[in-house]
Amino acid sequence: MSLTTHFIAELIRAANEADRLTPFEVKRLLNRSVDTIREMSRQTGVAGSHRALNVVIDLQVASARARDLSPAETRDILLDAADIIRMLKILLDGKE
Repeated sequence: MSLTTHFIAELIRAANEADRLTPFEVKRLLNRSVDTIREMSRQTGVAGSHRALNVVIDLQVASARARDLSPAETRDILLDAADIIRMLKILLDGKE
């Protein structure tokens, strides 16, 4: 299993346990997601796209308000991050 695939699985597991995550854990996962999405976007050439920028901004805002997120909001944002990373992984795998 690649590191990216492992991280996607970690995000999905965390989303399924959103009610048990601390704000620190949520913030850490979201910050890792932002870093991963930025790097993968740069590698795929979609770094300048508005969609990629919007996703990163949304994740950063969610990270900043991690203490205020409900478990449902936490679940949704973690699943969104996993979905974007999965999509970028597919794009990168297609370039090889």
